[in-house]
Amino acid sequence: QVQLVESGGGLVQAGGSLRLSCAASGRTFSRYAMGWFRQAPGNEREFVAGINWSAGRVYYTNYAASVKGRFTISRDNEKNTVYLQMNSLRPEDTAGYYCAAETNTPTLVAVSDNQYDYWGQGTQVTVSS
Repeated sequence: QVQLVESGGGLVQAGGSLRLSCAASGRTFSRYAMGWFRQAPGNEREFVAGINWSAGRVYYTNYAASVKGRFTISRDNEKNTVYLQMNSLRPEDTAGYYCAAETNTPTLVAVSDNQYDYWGQGTQVTVSS
């Protein structure tokens, strides 16, 4: 079983930055692919960013077009933590942000939420204009 706990959300003005963290339990965190998703009221959950597992520690990352160049995903396997650095935030980034772990094909970055096995409870990000 994997437990994921997100933190770092909050209220920020447009153009500001936040860094989300997702702390994972389990000794095999380094072997999971990790993803960040978000969901705004009335909208479907959408992929934001993902990072794969790599034995060589050269990671592959993938981003939604709407956040590419503004958001950066990274992981620290010694701390069992994945991060999402969010810069140049926009009001349309307002949503609940969720991290997820994918254990079946961890060398890839899945963009569909139904491919992820474990989910955190989420952290709210609100960007004011």
